[in-house]
Amino acid sequence: MTGEKDIVLIYLEDKPLVFARIEDISADYKPGWYHVRLLLLQIPLQTVTWIIRDVYIDGEPFTMDGKKLHFEKVESPTEEMDQEDVGVEPDIKPHRPPEGKVISLADLKKKR
Repeated sequence: MTGEKDIVLIYLEDKPLVFARIEDISADYKPGWYHVRLLLLQIPLQTVTWIIRDVYIDGEPFTMDGKKLHFEKVESPTEEMDQEDVGVEPDIKPHRPPEGKVISLADLKKKR
């Protein structure tokens, strides 16, 4: 189930349009309908509130102004998925660079 703080990809006419984070879901006075406040992850950032049914939050297609829309919850890729993307065998760990030394910028200013 998609809920608050989840990231969704909003599709317009079956084409990806924009990523958004669900900021708030609150019940409308009509049963089964909700006010969904979305933070659109674009430049500039923008918030919108849509009044939609609960099934639409979970990905059922709906129309707005005659345009077909739907949400798709975005899941963070697992390590296994990352390995598939780069063609690495699952039992072989990808090369990781060695730990580096952290240089404090504050210390560099003090030395001047």
